[in-house]
Amino acid sequence: MHDDRHIHKKRFGQHFLHDANILHRIVQAIAPQPGERVVEIGPGDGALTLPLLRALGRLTVIELDRDLIPRLRAAAESVGELEIVNADVLGVDLAALAHGEPLRVVGNLPYNISSPILFHCIEHLDAIRDMHFMLQKEVVERMAAAPGSKVYGRLSVMLQLVCRVEPLLEVPPGAFRPPPKVDSAVVRVTPRTPQERPQVDGAAIARVVKAAFGQRRKTLANALRDVVPTERIEAAGIDPRVRAEQLAPSAFVELAAAVSEAKPSPLKPSR
Repeated sequence: MHDDRHIHKKRFGQHFLHDANILHRIVQAIAPQPGERVVEIGPGDGALTLPLLRALGRLTVIELDRDLIPRLRAAAESVGELEIVNADVLGVDLAALAHGEPLRVVGNLPYNISSPILFHCIEHLDAIRDMHFMLQKEVVERMAAAPGSKVYGRLSVMLQLVCRVEPLLEVPPGAFRPPPKVDSAVVRVTPRTPQERPQVDGAAIARVVKAAFGQRRKTLANALRDVVPTERIEAAGIDPRVRAEQLAPSAFVELAAAVSEAKPSPLKPSR
């Protein structure tokens, strides 16, 4: 039985958080209030699930590993109302889980698919009030990076255009079982209001950002050769000789506006 569980942990890339102090600090940062609609992605063995459920009274969790579900259900029985969705989060309509209420999303995200999960959440931004995630520290650094940083890239720009990103605390490997080979961190991600988000076609922004960072060492003129003509880059008030990592997120909106013939629509980044 022990071997089976070990196999499942490996298969799903799961590292279970067990440090009581860190768990307490995460719950404090989330500050769950009774009646709020909260969805936890990847509850694992329920270390964060149970304190959240205790504070909220009801909680929805999305768990892919069905072998973990009976234990979760049993542990939650005397604590509160736990709704378990046995699915891959990338296929789950988060807005449907909100039931018309502002959704708070939390989770210890698997290292191998954290970026796709973040982009999936961005696609449901109108339903989401805030997000608190445990991630690989390097991913949190990329999410929050400023222009000019070595780790500033596609994830930084696409996320910061539509959300505020606030790193909260670092978490050492020893806080997990089994310990991962990397440091982790907790981050708060808060959607910007629809008025604050780009009014330019989201697909155009995604295309420009992907091309610009696809070949980081090239100048914009070269990297965007097939997407934005040099004269349009200049017309947008941007120097075509700079590299993508030197531009603020808003500059990519200007570039997308220079090539987008589409009508304004909500930002929906490609994964």
